[in-house]
Amino acid sequence: MSLAGEATGIRRLRATAHPLRLEMLSLLTGAALSAAEAARELNVTQANASYHLRLLHKAGLIEEAGQERVNGGIAKRYRALWDRQEPRDPVHGDADADAEIRTMLDVATARLTQRRRGTPGHYTDAALWVEADVWSAVLERLADASRLLHESARPPRSEGTVHANLSVLAFSMEDGR
Repeated sequence: MSLAGEATGIRRLRATAHPLRLEMLSLLTGAALSAAEAARELNVTQANASYHLRLLHKAGLIEEAGQERVNGGIAKRYRALWDRQEPRDPVHGDADADAEIRTMLDVATARLTQRRRGTPGHYTDAALWVEADVWSAVLERLADASRLLHESARPPRSEGTVHANLSVLAFSMEDGR
């Protein structure tokens, strides 16, 4: 990987190592929003939302998706670039990747409080030894599920939608001896 590519990768990992930015990425997958709209949806100040949107934009994780005039000024709208990113396969031992994973765990833990009881879901935990082709097939299916969910994302509270969560950590492990 080139130095520029490595710097971009590190910038992306750092940008996603914050719970609010992960929430923003999810939010901006279903709709292009301004900082004010994102702030209202996430219950934060517009200044806070704007700051985090700038970091996500600089990291190449969101793009400007138009502008509109608001109260004599111009508001930029942003959308997530989930379909243009390389797979998230952090370098082993990379502190930024570890921070992103810990943030994902924190966000998933917080989202558990929003779990709708009595509805279908899927939960699994497995640390197993499997053949390499099985592992490749599992990763492919997880990528397909993620892609389907992202492609189907709609604006918050759109009629006929459910608020869904998919948090996946899948990685090969050291021998452990």
